[in-house]
Amino acid sequence: GTPDHWHALPTIDAIRAGAHVFVQKPVSVDVIEGEAMLAAARKYNKVVQVGTQRRSTPHLIEAKERFVESGMLGEISHVEMCCYYHMRANRAPELEPVPDFFDYEMWAGPAPKRPYDGLPHRGWWRAMMEYSNGIMGDMCVHMYDTARWMLGLGWPKRISSTGGIYVQKEGKSNIADTQVATFEHDGFNCVWQHRTWGSSPDPDYPWALFIYGEKGTLKASTMRADFIPQDRNAKPLHFDCFFEREKYPEDLTEKDIELNATPATRLHMLDFLAAIEKRSRPVADIEQGHISTASCILANLSMDIGRPLVYDPERRVVVGDREATQKLRKPYRTPWQHPATA
Repeated sequence: GTPDHWHALPTIDAIRAGAHVFVQKPVSVDVIEGEAMLAAARKYNKVVQVGTQRRSTPHLIEAKERFVESGMLGEISHVEMCCYYHMRANRAPELEPVPDFFDYEMWAGPAPKRPYDGLPHRGWWRAMMEYSNGIMGDMCVHMYDTARWMLGLGWPKRISSTGGIYVQKEGKSNIADTQVATFEHDGFNCVWQHRTWGSSPDPDYPWALFIYGEKGTLKASTMRADFIPQDRNAKPLHFDCFFEREKYPEDLTEKDIELNATPATRLHMLDFLAAIEKRSRPVADIEQGHISTASCILANLSMDIGRPLVYDPERRVVVGDREATQKLRKPYRTPWQHPATA
């Protein structure tokens, strides 16, 4: 997909030109970019759908309805989220000439232009903080957005995070290989953890969401969901992700397709088109995508500067923290202009 650092400017330009936009997550590479994208969508009254398609995942929609909205979970007391995929570029390739076919200047755009070694544009830009938000922006944004959607959560009250490169120090990748982040909400916290080394504590749920209620626990991922009741006499409930092989047999021959995610992607696109037709807000509206994205970016910022952060979206500042506020906006490379000043 398009690197994170190239989400904001094309989205805003397209909106100003009169287009509705489908933009991938994370919506932005810094917090103020996201604020500018949201402001543009509202100013020009355009539909902007974000690619957080867990909101359109059939078995997660069912889980939300059956266990959260029905009250089967009871009062929620804690949420855990995790990812244990090995997702770092643990290589250190030598510098090489930029290929003739590749416009590296344009690819880098407003972001820093690293000495060329072939890593970023060949699928590993997510492993470079110059062009991404690391695993927080790639994987946490999905699960935290799912938790917010299922539980009806807005902005977190406070965000804190610790982590760093603890194990995989041999490569050029500069994203954290180990990180814990806490998003504080009224009555409970949503806690994220990732490692790009070792194994998952639960092999069935290596990238997942766990909602703990007084009456039971909901485990959820892109592949499955399980409800485990607190009452030992009650029966656990399990269901797998929904496939559409019979309805869409072409899925079986499509190159590089994620069969488990395909129904969600279709529903997400259809929701986007329906919102355009009805002039309504889509299920993953830019505001929701921005909240989830900015929260993950703020977690990275908390880890970097070593203290909790309270973000005020109305004033676009980190409360009582001038240094953190200055870091809400990344510097742009000349001649590119940050949308905060456009």
